[in-house]
Amino acid sequence: MNQTKVVRLGALALAALMLASPSGAVLAAGKGGNNARQSDGHARRNKVSADLRQSLSDSRDSRRKGKGGSDKTSVVLQLSEKPKGLLNAFLNRNGVHVNAKFDQLNSLAVELPLSALEELAAFDEVSYVSADREMVSLGGHLSVEVGAEMVRQQVSDAGAAYTLNGAGVGIAVLDSGLYSAHKSFNGRYAGGKDYTGEGRTDDPFGHGTHVAAIAAGSASLLSGKYSGVAPGATIYNLRVLNSAGVGRVSAVLAALNELLLYHSYYNIRVVNMSLGMPAIDSYRDDPVCVAVRKLVDAGIVVVAAAGNNGKSIAGNKVYGLIHAPGNEPSAITVGSSNDAGSVMRDDDTMASFSSRGPTRSFWTDEAGQKHYDHLMKPDLVAPGNKIVSAEAENNYLVRTNPGLDAGTSKFANQKMMRLSGTSMATPVVAGAAALLLQLNPRLTPNMVKMILMYTSQQLAGFNQLEQGAGEVNVEGAVRLAKALKVLPVGTAVGTPMLLGPAPTPRTSISYGDTPGKAAATSFTWGQGVILNHTYATGSELISAYQAAYGLGVILGDGVLFSDGAVMGDGVIFSDGVIFADRITTSNGVILGDGLPFLGAGVVFGDGVVFGDGVVFGDGVLLSDGYIFGDLVTRGDYAAQSLSVLGGGDL
Repeated sequence: MNQTKVVRLGALALAALMLASPSGAVLAAGKGGNNARQSDGHARRNKVSADLRQSLSDSRDSRRKGKGGSDKTSVVLQLSEKPKGLLNAFLNRNGVHVNAKFDQLNSLAVELPLSALEELAAFDEVSYVSADREMVSLGGHLSVEVGAEMVRQQVSDAGAAYTLNGAGVGIAVLDSGLYSAHKSFNGRYAGGKDYTGEGRTDDPFGHGTHVAAIAAGSASLLSGKYSGVAPGATIYNLRVLNSAGVGRVSAVLAALNELLLYHSYYNIRVVNMSLGMPAIDSYRDDPVCVAVRKLVDAGIVVVAAAGNNGKSIAGNKVYGLIHAPGNEPSAITVGSSNDAGSVMRDDDTMASFSSRGPTRSFWTDEAGQKHYDHLMKPDLVAPGNKIVSAEAENNYLVRTNPGLDAGTSKFANQKMMRLSGTSMATPVVAGAAALLLQLNPRLTPNMVKMILMYTSQQLAGFNQLEQGAGEVNVEGAVRLAKALKVLPVGTAVGTPMLLGPAPTPRTSISYGDTPGKAAATSFTWGQGVILNHTYATGSELISAYQAAYGLGVILGDGVLFSDGAVMGDGVIFSDGVIFADRITTSNGVILGDGLPFLGAGVVFGDGVVFGDGVVFGDGVLLSDGYIFGDLVTRGDYAAQSLSVLGGGDL
């Protein structure tokens, strides 16, 4: 695996990964492909998001042509400090209305004329102004396949037997509501709140109930055949998507704001976000990403869907459509694998619909130049194709597509339905996180993320931009978590972290009697982690303390890029951590092993980008497009996600 401590940056320099056109034609490269840091001091960013600036330009053009139309728009206003006299006066004048305040996030939801955007952005207290965008949903053998059933029975340090099922850990599900009478929840539903304005917490759309049960569905219903990964966890229902499965950024912010206030009281340690929107603003500016970072810094594991836009309308493979907030580096971003309808892992592949990295969110400087984030995502994948889980009574998805009902019961509170999407893969990882936090409540979000990535299984034939660190492996994650000390913040980098010998980096999952199949699948752990623009391997990731495992940092901190080289800074990572020099198509063993997908020799950042019409290792033609380019329209984006829910892969 061609890796060194200090290497010439290869194609991890994702400076210009782009979208393929539906026709297969090469799109013309646009300006602004460099990845200069927002904080690099070389450029000042524009404080108004790109889509709002486009709306303002369109409005001015319409007025010049004598056309009418509404001048009103809804925005999310992020503040660097409390509003002062002049800004307060602006927010209280005619035509401007503050719809909501999110005190924990230093943000406001505001309605105002488009023509007042630039005036608002000019105030010193204003950090960023972005559109109050739409969020959409991102559409039984599962707990066996991921290895959760193998680790149910545990013995504490005191010698007492207990069941590892997520008991005592709260999972907040931000989604379309929850059908609380369903027996999948069996008394573990702790209540919910509506943020959509519809005044209900049930699930008329049908997405949230299905998602919540994947994470924490009952192990006793229907003989446990459709048990969730953490069937003992407590579920909190934060309804941010309406009866049509659509919500607003402001609704999500309202829910996250309250989570920051009350998470300790309810012991909410995990947040599941099986929803998303186009990743336009850099994660540094996107208000939902900023809120997610605050939750992670507060000790909450946030798990987000990668998105369902892995192929164009014409069916061609595309890169760069990771959704927000999946573009936030502190979140665990989850793509979808395809388990071929079996409990066996040896036939698992990537789902064709699962969104691929890198992230294409950006910030714009005052000269109009775009600076892309280009983070490696997703972090992990989990089964998300045609997953059977709880069905909400009389829900929209089944009413409009009766074939989604799985035919498991005639009783409404026991019915199951079948859905596909990264929405379904995300709660698998949320449930796995709950198990680790029950096992060791002192684990930080970054340690949970590291453990899940390090123990995951590489899927042969897929690269890191498709599968991240690999497919989640609960059995391995639990064994590794039990082997680690949780060291306090301030511990010296390199301090021994193992309680004893390192666990064997191999998992064997037993399936019982499966006709025509082996009784177990064995595989080697990937033994690596995704780190923003690169990935790392090495035994010191688990044997030695890394400062990146603490609170207030992200795993990618401490990785330096300078003059085409990548290295650790010695403060965040110990010398035994090895950084990669290329992206590979995996051979199914160690992260980084396999055939080169993007080879060494491509310079990263600082204005140097791939040329026009680059051909990647799997034959996909890439070019630099703006958000969707010619690939999909905004309407197509949502429609594609919805179609995946009811379809999936064969």
